[in-house]
Amino acid sequence: MHFSSRLSIVLSTMMVAGAALPVMAQQPSVLTVLRVADADTYDPIRTTSTRMGEVMFMLGDTLVSMDYDLKTVKPGLAEKWEISDDGLRYRFTLRQDVKYCDGRPMKAEDVAYSLKRLADPANKSPIRNKVGPIKDVVVVDDHTIDYILSAPFSDTLYQLALPFTSIVDKNAVEKLGPNFGTQGFNGTGPYCWQSWTPRQQLVLTKNPHYNWGPSIYKNPSPQVDQIIWKVVPESNTLMAAIQSRQGDTSQNVPTFALESMKRVPGMQLSHQAAAIDDYFLGFRVNKPVMQDLVVRRAINAAIDRDTIVKAIYFGRADSRRTMANPNAVDYDPGSEGLLPAYDPAAAMAMLDEAGWKPGADGVREKNGVRASFLVYGSRNDVTSRLAETIQANLRKVGIDMRIQLWDNTAVWGKLATQEFDAFIMNLPYITVSEWANFYFRSTQMPTPNRMNWNDKETDELAAQASAATTDESRVAATKALQKRLSEQAVWAPLVNVQLWNVSNDRVEGIKPHGLYGAALYKGLDIRVKN
Repeated sequence: MHFSSRLSIVLSTMMVAGAALPVMAQQPSVLTVLRVADADTYDPIRTTSTRMGEVMFMLGDTLVSMDYDLKTVKPGLAEKWEISDDGLRYRFTLRQDVKYCDGRPMKAEDVAYSLKRLADPANKSPIRNKVGPIKDVVVVDDHTIDYILSAPFSDTLYQLALPFTSIVDKNAVEKLGPNFGTQGFNGTGPYCWQSWTPRQQLVLTKNPHYNWGPSIYKNPSPQVDQIIWKVVPESNTLMAAIQSRQGDTSQNVPTFALESMKRVPGMQLSHQAAAIDDYFLGFRVNKPVMQDLVVRRAINAAIDRDTIVKAIYFGRADSRRTMANPNAVDYDPGSEGLLPAYDPAAAMAMLDEAGWKPGADGVREKNGVRASFLVYGSRNDVTSRLAETIQANLRKVGIDMRIQLWDNTAVWGKLATQEFDAFIMNLPYITVSEWANFYFRSTQMPTPNRMNWNDKETDELAAQASAATTDESRVAATKALQKRLSEQAVWAPLVNVQLWNVSNDRVEGIKPHGLYGAALYKGLDIRVKN
């Protein structure tokens, strides 16, 4: 009774004192996202970097969006669309409430400008072919466009959900010129460009106009005032930073730390099972050793993927034994078993039968050619261990794999030299048709078809899949593609790295998305407690 009276007096005193004081301004909410690498640019048509995509989904919007299943296309800037019977015209009806960060209303001419800029051969976009044969983008009225193709393209809607097709501001592009996406940006996304210090941090602020987010979110508007994308290149340092609350969330916490993170008070883990992040060993098939199909199949049989998953990814990856990812649209379960299973003895038998005999040092030779090849890749903790494990696996069957890794700023230039025999890389995608057309068609040599795979059958099947106007014809072509590429062992699939996001208890509302590797996507439901 005495305690209750004292509490009442204290509360009354606080209320009187509070009435005499000015109302304190609420502190802006800040989310700090940690990641291991930066993009080279944030101009969406200039790079294939997944790091660009992580941010671009917040800086910009696309005509359509993607549900969490990473298969279902939903409205975005376009409220609805109609497709002509011949598959050559997509008419998009645009929202009428969209504004750029600077407050200017977005209209159809802005959409047409952005997509034509991507399609223009003069801009030499590395993803130009990824979005299909764009013929023209016609403004019908202020809120309607016709997206016209020169040939049917079955992946059109999927590709229009990707960050490369984000709608940009012509005024900002012309004002900044080659510095657009490095010194500034103006888009229609939930967040606006504030500043960028390359390889250190990118700072975004809430778009005050934004209230048209995709329906997959509970909130159509951003709930955080500022987002800082902070680069922490070394994964152990990143892990320590998030544990010490120098950052709030990350999808780059090393896999070995995920289990221990579960036991750290205040840490939360979330998982997106549908995400595609395929790691593979690609073979440059016009090099002396890699041109031999027997060697490529033997390498597939020699790699112990289950041990890689356990020892390197601590169970947070999935062994990959098929060329296309099982999560991809039009994946064919019938392709399972077309690549050799892990069997070192079978690998050695293949090589013996094909005339690759062990030399004095144990490395096989045939017609004066040593079974030795050079692999390129990015220098980081995981890729280093991955390459070393594969190297040990191959040495056991008499194949010598030499490793040369480069940092993220140099690796793309080194890959462009074509001096390698093979390369380790990861990639995201949505459909089998997208995957085959972008990475395996001869027209894509030397990049991104770094395998230099020049095969008439692949080209014809990829073209059929791309031009299909019915589900049945597309599925038939993609099924045949998976069979052809598997039988030819154009690369050795390794693992699909699972998408996990770690955040502290200041953060609410994170549900990993995964489109083009982006866990946060637009991040509209994320809240931060000050």
